[in-house]
Amino acid sequence: MTLSNDRIRLSAIEPEHLDLLYKWENDTEVWRVSNVRVPLSKHALAKYIQNSHRDIWESREQRLVIETLQNKRAVGTVELFDFEPYHSRAGVGVIIFERDDRLNGYAKQALSLVMNYAKNELGIQQLYANIAQSNQASIALFGKLGFELCATKKMWLKTPKGWESELTFQVFL
Repeated sequence: MTLSNDRIRLSAIEPEHLDLLYKWENDTEVWRVSNVRVPLSKHALAKYIQNSHRDIWESREQRLVIETLQNKRAVGTVELFDFEPYHSRAGVGVIIFERDDRLNGYAKQALSLVMNYAKNELGIQQLYANIAQSNQASIALFGKLGFELCATKKMWLKTPKGWESELTFQVFL
């Protein structure tokens, strides 16, 4: 099974991605949507990359780099997490890091590819995504891919502007 289409390719995280991951993981704007609150060291990220060869069945997660085919440039990541094989489900998240790369269809295409992979290769029956209520772009994106609102966790996320609800969306594959 290929994890690519005519515009993007999903690839495994490689050691050459270290500097890029370091930049992305330590961007405080990204922390807002990834629920990270502390900087990550290059050492910690290097160890993460070193262990990224572990199978999703063992690690319960799989992060892939989204690369453009036109210029072979990494623009973001898509991740399956909280993989639960017995219940045939996982969480899914996607992020396009640079503002100029957003709204170009990369996230939608990456999610479509990973949804197909999850269903056909991993046998996953359903995926879920947790999204801050204010993140209208992500809500619209997941809605276009068939995700439906199934829960609201009220006042779940602490933000600089106060408390915000987190929405859970679910899709059956």
